[in-house]
Amino acid sequence: MSPTEPDQPGTEPSDPSVASHPTGGRSRDQDSQEDRQFNIAQMMVGTAMIFVGFLNVLLSISGGFEIAGVVPVLLYFAGLAIWAHATVANPTVRYTVITLSVTMALAFLSYGEVLFWHKQLIFWGTILMVGYFMFKTATPDKT
Repeated sequence: MSPTEPDQPGTEPSDPSVASHPTGGRSRDQDSQEDRQFNIAQMMVGTAMIFVGFLNVLLSISGGFEIAGVVPVLLYFAGLAIWAHATVANPTVRYTVITLSVTMALAFLSYGEVLFWHKQLIFWGTILMVGYFMFKTATPDKT
């Protein structure tokens, strides 16, 4: 039998998941498990980055002192983009949040300083975002 001839019925492997999956015999369940683990890691890293950045913004608002540089704000927006990629199911909302996060991070990076009203916008925007994602109806899993 040459490589151009169609397969004979007796030459198929006994396990159909091995033949249809090109990753060396891993099933779709293993791939979905790895995707789930990767999403959980993204969610944890994004949440930690949001927390560290937001904590600096919140303490500078309540204490009245200035943020040293834009690094806490960059951490906040980078964490927001990573978190949105891992948790938001609706692609339109997900990529809108990611785009706005990257745009704001680049704007603060190019501006070079964080003013008081910037911190107020970040604070109240976070409150609105948490309220939206906390009280919206979750979609049921299709597993």
